[in-house]
Amino acid sequence: MSTGRYELTFTGSAGTGEDVVVVDRTDSTGPGGHPVYADATGIVRAEISDRGEVRMLPSGGHQAPAQPVTARRVPGS
Repeated sequence: MSTGRYELTFTGSAGTGEDVVVVDRTDSTGPGGHPVYADATGIVRAEISDRGEVRMLPSGGHQAPAQPVTARRVPGS
């Protein structure tokens, strides 16, 4: 399994620009069969396909994760 790291960019709240979250590949597979990536806290989780398509995954009940504006592979990962 190759390792991987992505930067997920979200539109900031209240016009604060952009929020960037770095996620690393986990051992999990998402509902679409693609690898799941998570941030260091495990709260931000996303299934990312080999074509860069992102599906945000809730990490707890009542969570409605925002969809990122972009997903960019971190060079060298």
